[in-house]
Amino acid sequence: MRAKIRDTEIYFDVEGAGLVPDGARMKEKPVAFLIHGGPGADHTSFKPTFSPLSKRMQLVYFDHRGQGRSQRGDKSTYTLDNNVEDMEALRQYLGLGKIVVIGASYGGMVALTYASRYPENVSHLIAIVTVPDYRFLDRAKQILAEKGSEEQTAIAQHLWDGTFRDEEHLREYFQVMGSMYSLTFDPNSPKNSWKRAILSPDAINEAFGGFLRTYDVRDQLPKITAPTLVIGAKHDWICAPEFSEEIAELIPNADLRIFENSGHGVRADEPEALLDAIAGFIVYKR
Repeated sequence: MRAKIRDTEIYFDVEGAGLVPDGARMKEKPVAFLIHGGPGADHTSFKPTFSPLSKRMQLVYFDHRGQGRSQRGDKSTYTLDNNVEDMEALRQYLGLGKIVVIGASYGGMVALTYASRYPENVSHLIAIVTVPDYRFLDRAKQILAEKGSEEQTAIAQHLWDGTFRDEEHLREYFQVMGSMYSLTFDPNSPKNSWKRAILSPDAINEAFGGFLRTYDVRDQLPKITAPTLVIGAKHDWICAPEFSEEIAELIPNADLRIFENSGHGVRADEPEALLDAIAGFIVYKR
């Protein structure tokens, strides 16, 4: 499905009914927006891991502008600010009230910004393996220098510089860096989400070569009013767990959970525990 909003067209997909029978009445389930990372990836990395959550919530997946199945355009418009405003426009397009906001990695940065800018529209916030500001870049370089191979260090330079040549070059990056992202990474597994994703080098180049170098929402996080669950991963190289701890400290009454047996790819490393944490939090906080 596609929504023509603002100056672009956003691809979105819906999983699970929003209105379900509950005895003698119909019950409306919460609606959750799932915000993918990268940038330069697409929403398909959430599938099928997050599908069980559709029993509790109606899930709305979408691709950021210029990414996945969404419309391409002027790459200078591939910004975090536009991702946030596109998300709000999509919420209005779908006629929704408050939504559950679930963002991972770069999607977590979008989620944090959205929840601080539109606190009245968020019922729950779940920020997974993400960061509050640009300092993660230097920290990731440090961790990579300590733990990465020469091949990984070399190809990661294209990430830092924003110089990926094309989609296949970006796909090669994720393949080479797989063991840094996930403790359970298997380069030959058909479940490797990077093999089936539609990748956008323009989007990731614009981010790492530009706006992520000045990204900083630390002073905005105290504005978040929704019940918040912050999830970090002990072995995360790109969004180190100390940043999850800081996010939880800055958001009023936020809950924090650090997954001890996960890298950045917590969805692959501890999927059942991740879903249990999310489902339990939504039920407990409602």
